[in-house]
Amino acid sequence: MTHDLTAPAASRAAEGLAERAHRDPHRPRYHFTAPGGWLNDPNGLVHWNGTYHLFYQYNPLAAAHHRIHWGHATSPDLVNWTDEPVALIPGQDGPDRDGCWSGVLVDDGGVPTLVYSGRHGERELPCVATGSTDLRHWKKDPANPVIAAPPAGVDLTAYRDHCVWREGTLWRQLVGSGIRGEGGTALLYESDDLRNWRYVGPLFTGDATHAAAGDPDWSGTMWECVDLFRVDGVDVLAFSAWDEGTTHHPLYWTGTYHGDTFTPTALHRLDYGQRYFYAPQSTRDAQGRRIMFGWLQEGRGDEATAQAGWSGVMSLPRVLTLGGDGGLFQTPVPELARLRRDHVGIKPFALTDGTRARFDSVQGDQLDLEATLRIAPGAGARLVVRETPDGAERTVVELSRDGSGDTGTLRLHREHSSLDPDVDTEPRYGPLSFSADGGVDLRVLVDHSALEIFANGRALTARVYPTRPREAVGVALGATGGVIVERFDAWRMASVFDTPRPLWP
Repeated sequence: MTHDLTAPAASRAAEGLAERAHRDPHRPRYHFTAPGGWLNDPNGLVHWNGTYHLFYQYNPLAAAHHRIHWGHATSPDLVNWTDEPVALIPGQDGPDRDGCWSGVLVDDGGVPTLVYSGRHGERELPCVATGSTDLRHWKKDPANPVIAAPPAGVDLTAYRDHCVWREGTLWRQLVGSGIRGEGGTALLYESDDLRNWRYVGPLFTGDATHAAAGDPDWSGTMWECVDLFRVDGVDVLAFSAWDEGTTHHPLYWTGTYHGDTFTPTALHRLDYGQRYFYAPQSTRDAQGRRIMFGWLQEGRGDEATAQAGWSGVMSLPRVLTLGGDGGLFQTPVPELARLRRDHVGIKPFALTDGTRARFDSVQGDQLDLEATLRIAPGAGARLVVRETPDGAERTVVELSRDGSGDTGTLRLHREHSSLDPDVDTEPRYGPLSFSADGGVDLRVLVDHSALEIFANGRALTARVYPTRPREAVGVALGATGGVIVERFDAWRMASVFDTPRPLWP
């Protein structure tokens, strides 16, 4: 397949992107990022013949969401990544001439097959491509699109993104959508051959009457990137709730999938970072683990992004299990510990109201921090990262326990994360459960502008952009009320990406 980067105009447009991206002090070094240009949704996630394959939405020509390709990277261990040839390129004509949008990879009797949304103008329709056994070479099906139009007689808000699985002798597919006036939905199809699809109907539809994103039952007017899977005997329907003019959220229903329906038990927030962990996709690996990636969107202005030459970060891979409260328990894959260097362990100590401990032996912008804390009723702990010596820029992870019971809040304060007025500094927060004695296991992974927080299985992801990045390396821990620090361990994290990478390997 000949790619359009060989055209002189395209080559000039892409020139220097990778070098500019590599020089940017806000670019993560152990999270996966594209070589340069634009990255968004994880796609085609699969563990194939012992190798992890991560495909992703990609524009190699600019740090802008335009004429999307499918980038491709491989890893033996979910830590170290190798760039592979671009898998899908928009056609010169046909149903994907304006972009190869999100989709999945399935094993069709040994034939790797992609099901993705081809975009032409405002139309997004399911398309198919088949690949070589090493997943490096792909051929689009000449019959694309394999579904000619959305179902007739239904007033849909949108129609894109796919979840495909084998069930008995049939293939089944969910397409993300929404029914106007009713709510977001996942449209169910079935097929004998991945090419000829029969529409079954909506698998499940949300409730559009909960119109505000702050409503606990809000689930959007359109569901993007639907993902149906089972964890520890419980069925999970994950999606990204989209609604024009509101904040977008990654959400999931727990419940029971049976026949042509999904019966929900409860609605949950997947990540308290909202749009900073968007369009997630999961797969089951050879160890039987459910592994999930999400897209960390940018939080700085378009001009700064364009000058940097890159946009978008892939989350660290997460293992999903079922928590004691019936929701998903999330933790980074244990393989990431291979990147740990220069361990610092702090002996147990106590913090009283208004006290603060600054860890001079723990500094950096590539860190892995772990702590086990006991927080008294009505008290709170405040972990500070990316702090300048004068405190003018700092990011604060706050764990606050209610005055009674074992509930509280996980909150990320970004009001002072950056002095740049064009950077998003809104706080992010969500409910947190404590053990009976106020215990919480906290892990914070800092990678330049990428920040991932895990507290008792709950996740909060965000981006931060200090204007003095080389000075914003301080770490401290403070308290309101009584806090016992049972352990505090810190590591510097090694870089996975040390040099500029070619846009087209």
